[in-house]
Amino acid sequence: MIDLYYWPTPNGHKITMFLEETAMPYTIVPVNIGKGEQFRPEFLAISPNNRMPAIVDHTPLERGAPVSVFESGAILLYLAEKSEHFIPNESRGRVEVLQWLFWQVGGLGPMLGQNFHFTRYAPEKIPYAIDRYVNETNRLYGVLNKRLADREFIAGTYSIADMACYPWIVPHELQGQRLEDFPHTKRWFEAIKARPATVQAYEKGAAFSSGAPIGDEARKVLFGQTAQSIAKG
Repeated sequence: MIDLYYWPTPNGHKITMFLEETAMPYTIVPVNIGKGEQFRPEFLAISPNNRMPAIVDHTPLERGAPVSVFESGAILLYLAEKSEHFIPNESRGRVEVLQWLFWQVGGLGPMLGQNFHFTRYAPEKIPYAIDRYVNETNRLYGVLNKRLADREFIAGTYSIADMACYPWIVPHELQGQRLEDFPHTKRWFEAIKARPATVQAYEKGAAFSSGAPIGDEARKVLFGQTAQSIAKG
């Protein structure tokens, strides 16, 4: 059984997509990041970076004590290796998946996250920052579109690389992007959106999100933390 510490963010959706695809038994433990629940000691014990998602696997392959994993890319890799699904066993195919998984966690996610911050959440609109991250988002969409020009999915067959990238493309309009400008990405996006596991994952996420605008208190919790404030927690 997997305990999934979760909130319906792009990184959270990655893990529910995988778990729904494989039908691995799991329980969602909500972590309301707007209320600061990610700073609770019991959560920090398994996710020291105070970010979700995180998992606790109560039935690890080697048995023994439960295994906890934080960081969404590491969780996807752990679950893929445990289940032997959505990552190839042979080295060439494995490298294809891993390099695009790392592309997402090192580039696509952080850059699109900054896009969101400066276009939607920052109290002051800074044109340079908005242009910087909207343009970088556009460049990364172009990289993905080129990659998908001659293959169905990012690494050929559906894999954790696709699960990592898809949730970050879902809010493309809010990122200032038009999928029509990226036809290969649009075709890929629609194929993943239609998968039953994707539908189920997003339905589960909808139960935890009110969709309400972020208030001042939530803004402080999400964006106002420093090393000093964490030490006081």
